Amino acid sequence: MIAASSMLAFLQNLGMPELIVIGIIALLLFGRRLPEVGRSLGKGIVEFKKGLREVEDDVNDASRPASKPSSGTNITPNNPSSPGAGG
Repeated sequence: MIAASSMLAFLQNLGMPELIVIGIIALLLFGRRLPEVGRSLGKGIVEFKKGLREVEDDVNDASRPASKPSSGTNITPNNPSSPGAGG
């Protein structure tokens, strides 16, 4: 079995002529749709990053210890004129 690193080793030696050839092949394959393909690829990458960020936030929220309750939820009135205050 060939290791993945040796299989993709040719990617390290891509120069300008190779990139031009790849660009010409992409232009021939996609033609006028090339900007469309690039735009959709960009949107896909943005959506992937957004989803990754949301998952990361969820994991961070779940891993945080229970924080102090907010000051607005645990207030008890200390008013002597209220019913049941003993007065």
